[in-house]
Amino acid sequence: MKFILSLGVFFSVLVVGFAQGQLPESFYDGKSVVMISTDPGARPVLSWQVLADSIHPYLVEAGADPIGYFELEQVVLSEARQAAFATAFLQRKVQNIILVTRQKSKLSIHVGAFSGDGKIIPTAALYGLSGADWNEAGGVLAELGKGKSSKNLLVIDVAEFPTISNVETAQAAQRFLPRNPLNLEVFKLGIPLEGSSAQTGLMSAFRYDLLGKSQEAILAEQSAQKSQLESIFESNYSNPIEWLTEAKTNQELIQNRVQFLLVKVEGRQADLMQSMGLEPVAGEAASQIVVKYYIKFLVRDELYIGPEWDANSDWRIALTQFLQNLKKQ
Repeated sequence: MKFILSLGVFFSVLVVGFAQGQLPESFYDGKSVVMISTDPGARPVLSWQVLADSIHPYLVEAGADPIGYFELEQVVLSEARQAAFATAFLQRKVQNIILVTRQKSKLSIHVGAFSGDGKIIPTAALYGLSGADWNEAGGVLAELGKGKSSKNLLVIDVAEFPTISNVETAQAAQRFLPRNPLNLEVFKLGIPLEGSSAQTGLMSAFRYDLLGKSQEAILAEQSAQKSQLESIFESNYSNPIEWLTEAKTNQELIQNRVQFLLVKVEGRQADLMQSMGLEPVAGEAASQIVVKYYIKFLVRDELYIGPEWDANSDWRIALTQFLQNLKKQ
């Protein structure tokens, strides 16, 4: 599976209140789903649902047919969950993906074609515009639509928040196995560096904390993270490993004896647990943002989360606990 080659090089320079590129023609003649990522530190404080309600009239005025809104962080919780959403979008005959990213200083809108597979978008080089807030960015998009004839006629008046079916959710959760994989001592464990093309999927590039991050910042973070990772692995893992800094297909990895891939996911603890087929915790712990590691077995496409729940708000602790649990039978 190919991932984004480099976050930094795909994003055009966005000027506040200005649009670049061309909207895909299917924007004016096809269903769209909208995914929203909003910085909790942005002011005024808005939930992603309220932001959806606020941006919806502008999308409709621009000529789109937004049939459903989702929180981006929910969709990209895991590769399996993202694939389940893609299946649901296929069934609804979705043609376009609209990504709304609210950061502290601006709001960005990106539009691209639905890829029809688990990647959801075919590239991160999407049409994009930005503004100081949803009114400004939405106004720019609506203004562009005035010169176009939209074939989207029966459009809903308010934002809707559909859910994917329980069957699809269950199928995604079934891929997660609460035990350790076998033969870790025989084959290499691939370790993608954070922010690299090997680690970050296309959709995650539009999260509020990643959008627009420079290549220099990404490389600096990779260097610092690798040093910490090396220390943790030296103390807790004695099997062969391989650092991954660029995108490779599963076949290429397997040919190099990399049959296992370390995967890092981050999200609300209850959401992560539920997406992995576990009974979610309750109370304050449910809404805590945590990091969870698991291992993907490339040959069988199986996902091993380990015998014990070991997520933690600190990625270093989460990784250390996960590696220690790998030693358990």
